[in-house]
Amino acid sequence: QVQLVESGGGLVQPGGSLRLSCAASGVPFSSYAMGWFRQAPGKEREFVAGIAWAGNTPAYRDSVKGRFTISRDDAKNTAFLQMNSLKPEDTAVYYCNTGPHWRCPAPMGDYWGQGTQVTVSS
Repeated sequence: QVQLVESGGGLVQPGGSLRLSCAASGVPFSSYAMGWFRQAPGKEREFVAGIAWAGNTPAYRDSVKGRFTISRDDAKNTAFLQMNSLKPEDTAVYYCNTGPHWRCPAPMGDYWGQGTQVTVSS
């Protein structure tokens, strides 16, 4: 059974930081691409960041470049999203996604986590 479990969301002031984690099980993690997507109220889900395999160059949406960093630890079957200099417009539910395809900004595959809420507000 495939499981992706996100954690690390919360409420943070503008300019603050959060680190999201996505723990995966039931998939060949080191062979799968990982991605983070987000969905704000009333908006469609959008690509945030992706990393194919360890050592590959990550991809980011323009609005988070220089502020967010995606990484992965294949030994722990976990992916991370370090978010710095957060802005109110980053407020959304963040989802991790995995699969065998590297096709950013489209999802990597059919496996999704349950989502974690990130709220940026003063």
